[in-house]
Amino acid sequence: MPPIPGSGLAKGLAVTLRTMTKRTVTAQYPDVQPELPPRTRGVIGLFEENCTVCMLCARECPDWCIYIDSHKETVPPAAPGGRERSRNVLDRFAIDFALCMYCGICIEVCPFDALFWSPEFEYAETDIHELTHERDKLREWMWTVPEPPALDPGSEEPKEFAAARKTADKLRAAEEAEAQRAAEEAEARQAAEAQQAAGAQRPVEDQAAEGRRAGEDQTPEGRRADEDQTPEGRQADEDQGGEGRPGPGSDRGGQP
Repeated sequence: MPPIPGSGLAKGLAVTLRTMTKRTVTAQYPDVQPELPPRTRGVIGLFEENCTVCMLCARECPDWCIYIDSHKETVPPAAPGGRERSRNVLDRFAIDFALCMYCGICIEVCPFDALFWSPEFEYAETDIHELTHERDKLREWMWTVPEPPALDPGSEEPKEFAAARKTADKLRAAEEAEAQRAAEEAEARQAAEAQQAAGAQRPVEDQAAEGRRAGEDQTPEGRRADEDQTPEGRQADEDQGGEGRPGPGSDRGGQP
């Protein structure tokens, strides 16, 4: 059945009439924040730990608003006799939101889950150059990314959770290893200081012990020597005293 002429116009006027009968609602923004739908595309956040500088997001961006700089570093082998590896290190990751059209291609093509949508939209600037957000600013947006909606109780864990947990485990392991290394160094330092202090105290104690032993060894000898010499000295004194004294039959003063 062919459409009735003017039916489209009638439908449009019906929508207009329904809207006209409703009360006008004024948004009280910024005093009252709007209720945004879930997974709103506001700004892009960067999870830097997951970025491998593969450049896929920059190559696929239709506006060429993603700027990435990096350099290569040599990583020592994990096992003795292994071969050194080279890896890319991120130096700069910036997005010019003055050019971005929020298509989300960069987020879709990222193979390592380093880019996410954030519902934040209040980042207007008075200078257009300040709309180029560097990686530090993009990392701040990352903490405003909402949790993904649950699709099914038996479904796999969302990739945002898996990526965040994996990186958090790596950071926690690195922090624990660093703390353990610092504790071992502190214990070794304390042991060395204690050993050094004990080594400095030992000569004094050895000298004191030698002095005590020498005193103990010399005291009996001195006592024995005194005991041996005392009678002789007494006899010698008696002999000398007898020679100096006159006998009972000797003359005194030349008198008979």
